[in-house]
Amino acid sequence: MECPASARRAGVVLLLALVTTGQAWAQRSDRRPLFEVGIAGGGAWRPDYPAADQSHLSGVAAPFLILRSEVLRSDASGARLRGLRAEWGEISLSAAGSTPTRSSGNTARQGMPDLGWIGEIGPSLRLYLWQDEDRSRRVTLDLPLRAAFSADQDNLSVRYRGLIAAPEISFEQRDLFRGGSRLRLSLGPIFGTGRLMDYYYEVDPQFAQPGRPAYDAQGGYLGTRLQLSYRVPVTERLSLVIGGRADGYWGASNAGSPLFRSETGFAVAVGFSWTLYQSERSVDASAEPFD
Repeated sequence: MECPASARRAGVVLLLALVTTGQAWAQRSDRRPLFEVGIAGGGAWRPDYPAADQSHLSGVAAPFLILRSEVLRSDASGARLRGLRAEWGEISLSAAGSTPTRSSGNTARQGMPDLGWIGEIGPSLRLYLWQDEDRSRRVTLDLPLRAAFSADQDNLSVRYRGLIAAPEISFEQRDLFRGGSRLRLSLGPIFGTGRLMDYYYEVDPQFAQPGRPAYDAQGGYLGTRLQLSYRVPVTERLSLVIGGRADGYWGASNAGSPLFRSETGFAVAVGFSWTLYQSERSVDASAEPFD
């Protein structure tokens, strides 16, 4: 499930009125502002960490920037620095992230350090596998390799947490049920290096206790993720997004960890994006209708 840079992935808003002014958005030309600035926010009910057996509601609101330049692109697909572009796809520098978890609220992690904000950045290869003639539907394959960093929310320290590989095949469709809308369905496995797995599943000897023995995590397969999101415009400046996610951890490399508590995980989210400013300068978006 994806929001700006994936603020990927957070949003709660209780606005559910889809007013008729949204139809004006669908009748716009293919020219769009070069950049837009606004606020995105929302909330999600999600597992505390991969393979956790407890979930919590988390919310966030933050400014966002949509940039539609030839080199730097920041939009509903995330933030990416474009390199090579061709008919078959593109190579870019992409980013993603996730929200923190307090260990005090999770039974399995009681007494252990909190899990902080996670930021990811690295190169990604996107292949265009199929697209229909009117460019309203497409299938893509993304092959990202990102370095992960954690940010401690108390002392603002940042630490490198290893590498993440998350190949993903996606189906996207525009204008489903409503003009200007966007549906996205994706599926793919997730792999991480030992350093990343340590962050989620390692139990140092000082944190061992009855029912939670010391454990040294190893790199490898983390799980497989199925995501669905639907973004719909309410007005030219306000959009809503709803989404869900299902994770399967059967056969995961660290299933033996005492912190590995569930072979499945589910999340739901609802959010909004509100554009406060649009540049007078515009770009032709007809060749890239999904951006």
